[in-house]
Amino acid sequence: MGFEAFSAAVRQAFPEVTEAQLELFRLMEGLYTEWNSKINVISRRDIGSLYDHHVLHSLALARYLQAFRPEVYSSAISGTTPESGMPVHRIKFLDLGTGGGFPGIPLAVLFPSADFTLCDSIGKKTHVAREVSAALGLRNTEIVNARAETLGGGFDFVVSRAVASLTDFYPWVKGKYTQGILYLKGGDVNEEISALMQRFPLRKGSVSAWPISSWLEDEYFAGKFVINIL
Repeated sequence: MGFEAFSAAVRQAFPEVTEAQLELFRLMEGLYTEWNSKINVISRRDIGSLYDHHVLHSLALARYLQAFRPEVYSSAISGTTPESGMPVHRIKFLDLGTGGGFPGIPLAVLFPSADFTLCDSIGKKTHVAREVSAALGLRNTEIVNARAETLGGGFDFVVSRAVASLTDFYPWVKGKYTQGILYLKGGDVNEEISALMQRFPLRKGSVSAWPISSWLEDEYFAGKFVINIL
């Protein structure tokens, strides 16, 4: 997918997107191509699919919030509630295992009224995320090189993209969020959800899976989900 096709998909899905935001998305291709030639944060064979396999995949979390948590989506987009238009507190997201900045950087571009802490334990990866974020002029991101267990709490949401199994990931962030985990995951998610529910005392209905293919029809997204853990 080239930028024009990506731009059309984003305009259709997120009508609030501005030309300035689209320009930031456009700049990502050159930035990630340059940095990936120095520090491999995206598979060499996959860098040509940056927009669909990485940026658009990250924005599936925004699409999920738009559909199922419109009050959060509105707050992150404009800093107001959809019903009253009144200001609300800035939503705080923790992107754990961000690598070179996914899903955090695309979300930070789309959600200027939210704050993002992008964390990874590998320093060279956070270096790329920090440099890309700075080049884009993002003021709502903080890049942290640390392990999950060293982080404090106080986040509204934790977001991540398949850095570990759900049973491994959940203990890393338990107690650090107030509203939920939004996890990009593929494969047999029903088996993982079942294992998670058996290992931890989560209430029935607190874990759900939304197929990204209900939004993006490309075969790449078949079998990929947004897992929501309340």
